Amino acid sequence: MSSESLAKGAAPRPVSLTGDRPTGPLHIGHYVGSLLNRVEMQHTYQSFVLVADLQALTDHADQPQKVSDHILEVALDYLAVGIDPKLSTVVVQSGVPELSELTVYFLNLVTLAQLRQNPTVKAEIQQKGFGERVPAGFLVYPASQAADITAFGATVVPVGEDQLPMLEQTCEIVRKFNRLYAPDDPVLQEPAAVVPRVSRLPGLDGQQKMGKSLGNALFLKDSAEVLVQKVMGMYTDPQHLRASDPGRVQGNPVFAYLDAFDPDQSALEDLKAHYERGGLGDVTLKRRLIEVLESIFQPIRVRREELAQHPDEVRRILLEGTRRGREVAAQTLSKVRRAMQLERWHSPA
Repeated sequence: MSSESLAKGAAPRPVSLTGDRPTGPLHIGHYVGSLLNRVEMQHTYQSFVLVADLQALTDHADQPQKVSDHILEVALDYLAVGIDPKLSTVVVQSGVPELSELTVYFLNLVTLAQLRQNPTVKAEIQQKGFGERVPAGFLVYPASQAADITAFGATVVPVGEDQLPMLEQTCEIVRKFNRLYAPDDPVLQEPAAVVPRVSRLPGLDGQQKMGKSLGNALFLKDSAEVLVQKVMGMYTDPQHLRASDPGRVQGNPVFAYLDAFDPDQSALEDLKAHYERGGLGDVTLKRRLIEVLESIFQPIRVRREELAQHPDEVRRILLEGTRRGREVAAQTLSKVRRAMQLERWHSPA
């Protein structure tokens, strides 16, 4: 919240925290799963948006230049969709060393077994094919995320359903910290989850998840020509060989995308019925999806292209947001150190 608002006696707004790993540009799954929520919530919440470059390095340690370059790319996506630096504080994770210190403290409050058994971590370890060669930094991701959430005092965290186990582990860490170090005057608070109406989109290839590295994503920065090419190549119903054939709606990515984006849901229900009884070709269906997506993402694409012409201004926004974020994290860390009886050994800044 701005100092001006505080000076006028406005009550502090509740705090939200969201973030992304800068391992590539953001895609429409991010848009419908989290970015839309962030744009709406920034008007009623004190919003922190974290560009989690340290977490990106846990499985991209050999590609630091890629991670560094994509910090700006992710920031461009944020600004293009409507995240307003006057309302939201965009923070680069590596610029806030307090987060790393807090992570170390939290690691003493979880066991190795708890980290390994976290459903989200297990799924991502399997997806990335780590086996027993999982990087330690990747394995401790839940403790790092707990540090991010609590450092900024987040009371709500918009997440997809697949991230709920991570948030529950944060709550467990918070409860244990308060019980051990601040039983009479809790220092940290448990965050609540906000799950969007659509928390996940399938990949263009019909796979369960759209991913930056899976080659099945439609990116916010994709041109109109690329959008058309990708949509026309989308997986549909493999049994729907001719327009006259009845088709399946369930499990068909084109309909999943229309469910998420088409503003005319009544007409969409008619399309579904037509497809199921036969007489509606996949090309016609995909053309409707192209029309819907282009109406939403064309203005975003234009804004992004304009912003990309001013990289110094985007960097200024990131540096200023990181500075403000570090001030907040430092205040939290001071309370944590005091509760753990460590504050006396730290010289005042």
